[in-house]
Amino acid sequence: ISVFFWLVTISIIGVIYVRGISEPAVKNQVKIGVTYMTMNNNFYKILNSEIKESINNHNDILYVRDPELDEERQSQQIDSFIKQKVDVIVITPVKSNSKSIISSLKKVKEQGIKIIAVDTQIEGLAVDSTIVSNNYEAGVLDAQNMMKTVSNANILLLEHSNTVSATERIQGFLDTIKGKKNYQVVARKDTLGQTEVGMPEVMEVIDQGVDFNVVMALNDTSALGALAAIKEKGLTNKIYIYGVDGSSDMKNLLNRTNDVQATAAQSPITMGEKTAEVIYLLINGKPVKKEYVIPVKLITKENIGDYDIAGWQ
Repeated sequence: ISVFFWLVTISIIGVIYVRGISEPAVKNQVKIGVTYMTMNNNFYKILNSEIKESINNHNDILYVRDPELDEERQSQQIDSFIKQKVDVIVITPVKSNSKSIISSLKKVKEQGIKIIAVDTQIEGLAVDSTIVSNNYEAGVLDAQNMMKTVSNANILLLEHSNTVSATERIQGFLDTIKGKKNYQVVARKDTLGQTEVGMPEVMEVIDQGVDFNVVMALNDTSALGALAAIKEKGLTNKIYIYGVDGSSDMKNLLNRTNDVQATAAQSPITMGEKTAEVIYLLINGKPVKKEYVIPVKLITKENIGDYDIAGWQ
């Protein structure tokens, strides 16, 4: 009898196990697919953690993919989300007007899957909602501080031409100094917004003998690449470095050194919270705005004490 009992018990456990792995633990779970342009940027990790917290609280499913700045890989990830039958896709496009990414997103729309663009816009395709910082204003704030700080500037621009958000920051900066002959752009380099790309690009500018005393970087990570290049080359003249993000690395430098001048701070926490909110508005058939613009603030040595240096805002 005991042998029969154990055989029955094992059979029941086996059935429960099979059902457990073949069926979701919670019925009618919403599936969300997220693909940022890269996870090699703490900004996206913080943004994602806010989305993840909300989705976990709803007992839903989150798929996160990292295309590593490869537009073809991101396109494949989108195609994979379609096969996984996600309900919403959140995307920071590797390239805002990428033909392959837009082609995949058109298939997403045909399937009735909702699309949210975060941190930068998608060109040539209408999505359900876009959530961005006031990127143009970020460039304006950096330029205004520069003009208050130095009377003449030879400016090195560090750009990321593939993304609308980055080009808007640079455009805000350029529009603010337009017509002012004492502020001249002497070099422009595309860094993809990465430290490891920015450093050699700036070193090349230095090796070419270009004289600059201001660096305007599209984000903090490329600004840090510029600082590393300046240190590596042993430049001793004062160079004013500007970034955009408000990252903990940049805030630490502002707090304890004179190596950087300012950063126009975004809030990945606010952006993540807003993205999570919009996800569930769309899921529940509620109206959403076509675009949500999150304010930015300039952080300098004068107001660094108002911010959490270790984390993000």
